[in-house]
Amino acid sequence: MGKIKSLPFVKIFCGLIYREENIFEDTKKILVEKWGKIDIEEGPFLFNFTDYYEDEMGKDLKRRFISFQKLYLPENVYEWKIFTNKIEDIFSEKDRRKINIDPGYIDSSKVVLLSTKDYYHRIYIGKGIFAELTLYYSKGAYNFLNWTYPDYRTENYINFFLKMREKYRQQVKQKQNEKNVDKDTD
Repeated sequence: MGKIKSLPFVKIFCGLIYREENIFEDTKKILVEKWGKIDIEEGPFLFNFTDYYEDEMGKDLKRRFISFQKLYLPENVYEWKIFTNKIEDIFSEKDRRKINIDPGYIDSSKVVLLSTKDYYHRIYIGKGIFAELTLYYSKGAYNFLNWTYPDYRTENYINFFLKMREKYRQQVKQKQNEKNVDKDTD
């Protein structure tokens, strides 16, 4: 029988697709209020991998990624997607979003996206939200899966996740060192 272990902390990120910079900036302020300071921001990158959002959001879309300094336990992660959906609603006009926010998290071995859409490769995690393993880290590199979105396979995106992973590993190491110092002083 396996023993239940304590949950490792994870690092939250958001991928944002938008057209108007002011909408991105206003959204970023709300995200910072929720999850704290941003430690990595990448982009904007031209988002031309699909026309899926074009009818709703228009042409000439951009993508940015942001990650947050604070680490979180991945309990109730479905709440993260519900929160970002509410932000999307704030900036919607006539039921058309002006920004799409894809929250997710990384740990040392994977990139996980949260979604409202079910499919064979997504696992239900509660309240209408699904989790998807998008990339996995092995042998010094991020690797794709059959369902990994084409844009998540690009050098720009991979570089963001590599930076984020390195920062995450430093943070986890620092937390462990602080924990060991606490044990020494007991």
